[in-house]
Amino acid sequence: MAPPDDLLVRIAAMVEAEQQSQMSLTVVLPGAVITGRLAPEALWKERVAEVLRASEELRPFAAVFTAPDTGQKPPRPTHLHFHLARILQGTMGIPDTGGMYRVALADVSAWTVGDIAYSDQ
Repeated sequence: MAPPDDLLVRIAAMVEAEQQSQMSLTVVLPGAVITGRLAPEALWKERVAEVLRASEELRPFAAVFTAPDTGQKPPRPTHLHFHLARILQGTMGIPDTGGMYRVALADVSAWTVGDIAYSDQ
């Protein structure tokens, strides 16, 4: 397997360093195209935990995403964290409202800056 694209790793590192979530990206993975906005890992974990806490059945899993940070970050990002993201399937984006996805940088085979719009008209 080829190492992750250095430009993409640098984008991920900048999102983490700047702690902002305005960068839109579209990535191609085996079996999927995901388009959406990148988020810093801490923000992504916080939002996933909020969703889990809202469900009585899933509430205990929120603890996985709110565990104390050990302070040891990898020297380079290993994953992209998407929020407000959709899996593109034909002319549809799933889910309509956007979801939370964690993608291994090593799995990305192609990418482009920007959020791909779609229409069923």
